[in-house]
Amino acid sequence: QVQLVESGGGLVQPGGSLRLSCAAAGSIVSISYMGWYRQTPGKQRELVASIASAGSTVYADSVKGRFAISRDNGNKTAYLQMNSLKPEDTAVYYCNARIVTSYSGRFYPRDYWGQGTQVTVSS
Repeated sequence: QVQLVESGGGLVQPGGSLRLSCAAAGSIVSISYMGWYRQTPGKQRELVASIASAGSTVYADSVKGRFAISRDNGNKTAYLQMNSLKPEDTAVYYCNARIVTSYSGRFYPRDYWGQGTQVTVSS
């Protein structure tokens, strides 16, 4: 069984920083893609940042220059460093990953989601 475990959310003042972590656990063959999404009540979940296994990254325009995504392949962990936080960054942040597992000699790629971590930016 595969799990994505997120940590690092919390309450921070505008202009502050937080670092989110997403650790993948379980019988994993490989992880091709890891990303962070966020969602506020009444809105669709949106991509914040993503990183491929080779390290290429994609960012939402709203976070470019403020957020940085990285990953530690050996520890199957992705990070989201969030700087210069704004009240509009307040949301539940979800980790997503495309993970390949193996069973009876066959490989099964699928997307997994973490449970979400609340980030609140407020004075």
